[in-house]
Amino acid sequence: MKIHHHPLSGHAHRAVLFASLLGLPAELVEVDLAAGAHKQPAFLALNPFGQVPVLEDGEVVIADSNAILVYLAKRAGRSDWLPEDAQGAAAVQRWLSVAAGELAYGPAAARLVTVFGAAFNAEEVIQRAHLLLGRLEQHLAKRDWLAADHPTIADVAVYSYLARAPEGNVDLRGYPGVQGFLQRIEALPGFVPFAQTPAGLMAAQA
Repeated sequence: MKIHHHPLSGHAHRAVLFASLLGLPAELVEVDLAAGAHKQPAFLALNPFGQVPVLEDGEVVIADSNAILVYLAKRAGRSDWLPEDAQGAAAVQRWLSVAAGELAYGPAAARLVTVFGAAFNAEEVIQRAHLLLGRLEQHLAKRDWLAADHPTIADVAVYSYLARAPEGNVDLRGYPGVQGFLQRIEALPGFVPFAQTPAGLMAAQA
């Protein structure tokens, strides 16, 4: 199994993290985004959208981080991570949608501004990030995990960009529930950290 990734991509970290949590050995293939390797024909043959991560499992190729989470949970037969019942599956899907929506356009976008020099309105995306954080804080007030009474792929999907939200000038200090949630993820057996962006790179991109 191979995971084409970049160490500073939160989407890629989701896939790497979940494979590790499942104890599935995976060869990590770093894609040189700065050199445009993700736009070259060899990579576009794997993912025409030119984005990491991409999972290769024999002849099976899965692009999109959330799709990879679903695939790995199903492949491993782990209904604890992805419930089979209708209500449980829907609860997980709700947060996968948040990961692809509010998280992507809030904390993740704010980080893209500082780390990759993305042309977003920093004030606007930081405001979106705090709106999401407030909702997460409320949701986590009386529960440890997002979708069930145990960790699921919903939690994996939102972890990476929340953990690195401060790199996008999104302060987490006012959200103890969110901080506790991050710590619970980090305490799971098999956890692998999301690489911090070197300060010099952030300064150059800011």
